[in-house]
Amino acid sequence: MKDISVDHLFFGNGSDEPIDLLMRLFCEPAKDNIVIMPPTYGMYSVSAAINNITVIKAALSSDFHIDLALVKNAWNEYTKLLFICSPNNPSGNLLNEEAIEELLREFPGVVVVDEAYIDFTDQPSWSKRLKDFDNLVVLQTLSKAWGMAAVRVGVAMASPFIISMLEKIKPPYNISLPNQRLALEALQNDGQQAEYVQTLIEQRSFLISQLNSLELVLKVFQTDANFLLVKFKDAKGLYKYLTSNGVIVRDRSTQLHCEGCLRLTVGTHEENLQLIYLITKYHS
Repeated sequence: MKDISVDHLFFGNGSDEPIDLLMRLFCEPAKDNIVIMPPTYGMYSVSAAINNITVIKAALSSDFHIDLALVKNAWNEYTKLLFICSPNNPSGNLLNEEAIEELLREFPGVVVVDEAYIDFTDQPSWSKRLKDFDNLVVLQTLSKAWGMAAVRVGVAMASPFIISMLEKIKPPYNISLPNQRLALEALQNDGQQAEYVQTLIEQRSFLISQLNSLELVLKVFQTDANFLLVKFKDAKGLYKYLTSNGVIVRDRSTQLHCEGCLRLTVGTHEENLQLIYLITKYHS
């Protein structure tokens, strides 16, 4: 399916396990650091804190794209890993391909491209470029497009050398046999996954159009994921109202460039209609 040889693949408990293992592999605690680009996936900082690794932040621009000058000025001789989330979480957009390639060519350490949401885009995976960059690690997961978050199966794709090192330091039997079986069953039915993804993409367009017609909505940010970052009038009040009515959304107001923003997961047509109904009702 990925057209990648086994020696380029490492499987873990979700993509969170390889994130942690990459830090253990490349970083010396209390000495080395990693670079992240906020707002971004929170587990990079969580894993770094657990492993006593300093986090250097090179913020994305206000429109959620890589600031190359800022990133290049951020790293130093102790920077071992650079994390790039694309499509980004929580903004949902793909990050600039040319900027990522420039960082791959210039960053002296390992560049980790987290593609948890890549299946919701037309963008080719960076795993197609593994032979071009020995310092590239690509992360993917069954949690999103496959709808199997509870199964906890993720994959790191990298050079055979990096994969062999990850295999040496991983816990024994890190993925349970039942989870392996469930993952294999799903992968053998990739037509169902493709149908699921197409439905979500169609519903994503529907939800965007509906939200853009609401007075309470200030901005719907461009997205390539299965969620939308939306800026609202009175985001805090709306968040409390939606959750009290059984609709779970993410309040991202405290994250950089996300003031007044909620992250809305794209659901079924009925779920999306209910969401729009409640937002409309809250404003009326």
